[in-house]
Amino acid sequence: MPQSADNVIDHEMLFREPEYQELFRNKKEQFEFNHSDARVQEIRDWTKTEDYKEQNFAREALTINPAKACQPLGAVYVANGFQGTLPFVHGSQGCVAYYRSHFSRHFKEPTSCVSSSMTEDAAVFGGLNNMIDGLANAYNLYKPEMIAVSTTCMAEVIGDDLDAFIKNAKQKGSIPEDFDVPFSHTPAFVGSHVTGYDNALLGVLKHFWDGKAKTTEPLVRVPNDSINFIGGFDGFVVGNMPEIRRIFDMFEVDYTMLCDPSAVWNTPTDGEFRMYDGGTTKEEVERALHAKATIVFQEYSSEKTIKYLQEKGQEVVVLNAPVGVAGTDQFVMALSRLTGKPVPQQLELERGRLVDAIADSQAHLHGKRYALYGDPDQMLGYTQFLLELGAEPAHVLSTNGGKDWAEKVQALFDASPFGKGCKVYPKRDLWHMRSLLFTEPVDFMIGNTYGKYLERDTGTPLIRLVFPIFDRHHYHRFPTWGYEGGMRLLVMLLDEYFEALDANTNVPGQTDYSFDIIR
Repeated sequence: MPQSADNVIDHEMLFREPEYQELFRNKKEQFEFNHSDARVQEIRDWTKTEDYKEQNFAREALTINPAKACQPLGAVYVANGFQGTLPFVHGSQGCVAYYRSHFSRHFKEPTSCVSSSMTEDAAVFGGLNNMIDGLANAYNLYKPEMIAVSTTCMAEVIGDDLDAFIKNAKQKGSIPEDFDVPFSHTPAFVGSHVTGYDNALLGVLKHFWDGKAKTTEPLVRVPNDSINFIGGFDGFVVGNMPEIRRIFDMFEVDYTMLCDPSAVWNTPTDGEFRMYDGGTTKEEVERALHAKATIVFQEYSSEKTIKYLQEKGQEVVVLNAPVGVAGTDQFVMALSRLTGKPVPQQLELERGRLVDAIADSQAHLHGKRYALYGDPDQMLGYTQFLLELGAEPAHVLSTNGGKDWAEKVQALFDASPFGKGCKVYPKRDLWHMRSLLFTEPVDFMIGNTYGKYLERDTGTPLIRLVFPIFDRHHYHRFPTWGYEGGMRLLVMLLDEYFEALDANTNVPGQTDYSFDIIR
């Protein structure tokens, strides 16, 4: 029965209808290469071999499915972390549509971001007029408290000077002279989204700290005992930031979260649209300059920012997306040292519960082999946690991880008996991962939504713990940091293990000897 108003067929079944199948056959005959099925299968089988893997890993000039995004995505993330701030990307509308959709599909929330709408004429003559008009429109239409400007490939290739353009726009009356417009150059053809995060956060801090905050309000120049926290680019920020705030509150310490977009991507449905919600205030940023110390949770998301903080005389505690028992211990002990306070009893109880849960379930995960891909800091945190469980992170891959990162991962391998034979792969992509999964198979894979194609191709079950996650809902609402976050990760690893075990022992009388109810 064909689809009609009375018979709405879900997309899962719609394209199996005869009219669509005929359309697909015609398309293949007219537009696709007409290789024989046998030849296609022959090539496919060859790409699963050691011979192909050697050639795959020898390539230098080509990247296939990198496990990263571009710099401006990270800059838009940062802008959303400050109160009343509108992200403004100096570039084409198409680029901005990508950033907005990426965040909106992951967080299931609208993501505000505007563009200077550069087109062919701006590529030839420069984008100054686009900046002048764009800032005026953004200021008047959306009433932000601050506009954070970043760039795309087009603006960087032609060499647009953001500082000069913003000053020119103010002189032309687009925005008031005293209106805050921090900026950062974020060329999309180098680095990745974590580089863009770093550049954008540094741009905000420099805007408020380089002279301005010290001269406009003398009272804020008094040093304080507060502690700053920088989380880095994090796809689980909606769950993680409240968890980190909870831990700070347990220590009864004065703190500032520098860049916190958790509220804007977690707005309620109550009849009110919130273009801006939550985030670090400008006053908090100014005050943060004089804090006692800053804890940075993701070193590779904040390399330039860390250096700048140190130049300002702050103690900086640098971590690598710590998760699990040992990782959270590092964070908690750093807080205890900085505050001079003992670890709260509630945190000790949470730690003990996580240790107990691991003891209850470790036998199921012991010796299981994992392939991981994602951002460098996150891969360090997950690797440490897997080793803590007695699992083997056999392949740890990061497209935006370099030599220094690889050495840190290797140090984790060397410090654990479960790291023997595990390998780290910096500057590699998901097509490299495909070769690894065929030639050196593992039990499970940890990555983002794009890994589902590797799962279908190689049969390796995917655990979605890396940004972006498009095909599952609300994972971002739960923490992965802290002892509570470690519990969440443990449950996700166990769930996938038991799902795979059920699937592999599901044939009555043949394979169901381990189809147990009690495990």
